[in-house]
Amino acid sequence: MSAPSIHPTAIVGSGARLGVGVRIGPFCIVGDEVVLGDGVELVSHAVVEGLTEIGAGTRIFPFASIGHQPQDLKYEGEPSRVVIGARCVIREAVTINPGTRGGIMETRIGDDCLIMANAHVAHDCVLGNHVILANYVGVAGHCTVGDYVIFGGICVVHQYVRIGSHAFIGAQSMVDADVIPYGMALGNRANLAGLNLVGLKRRGFDREAIHSLRAAYRMIFSTEGTLRERVEDAAQLFESEPMVQDVVAFITAAKDRAICMPRNGHHG
Repeated sequence: MSAPSIHPTAIVGSGARLGVGVRIGPFCIVGDEVVLGDGVELVSHAVVEGLTEIGAGTRIFPFASIGHQPQDLKYEGEPSRVVIGARCVIREAVTINPGTRGGIMETRIGDDCLIMANAHVAHDCVLGNHVILANYVGVAGHCTVGDYVIFGGICVVHQYVRIGSHAFIGAQSMVDADVIPYGMALGNRANLAGLNLVGLKRRGFDREAIHSLRAAYRMIFSTEGTLRERVEDAAQLFESEPMVQDVVAFITAAKDRAICMPRNGHHG
């Protein structure tokens, strides 16, 4: 691969570390402490500042702002970070803020993520691999998002919410409770609307495993007994089913937020 290519109108800090094949387009700004991996491209007018590391092959489009001071009034200039994985696509006007002392001091985004125009990832968030944020999605501080989660357009996620792997969040939803792995959440103050069956089938999950997951879902979100009792029953009955155990572990680990529940009985 070739040496970095920097447009004459771009401003690149003297301490920035640029991998081979990096391309920095017109009117971009790259701060002194930024690390751009091999093959990273800043298309034009993008700003990457602070202690920010961008993984190989990631592309950042115009007017994105990565690594600037977080929107947290408690932030006092602590040396927090943004770490973005490989092969991500970050579209126009996206904002991604670093962590804070009140969190994990880092905002992390995994590999192969697509963050569409005008989306926001706040301080101390952790996003897994292959996550898709459609246009105008806002993820508040301290959230955790698993692998392969997809957000429809104009979603908002409350701070400290967890969203499990392979979940789907419908367009225009406001999520203020934890969403189980493989779940589908919809609506203002989103409720579970069943499992993300379309996504699971597209990703090649085994038919029998999906069948077991549906049965466990109906058990966990039935109306008999308490949620804890139903989760314990599902853990025992489906002890050899990894997908069910993912859901059990997720619910058992709940701390800061409630679990997103079906509005009127279970769906599956």
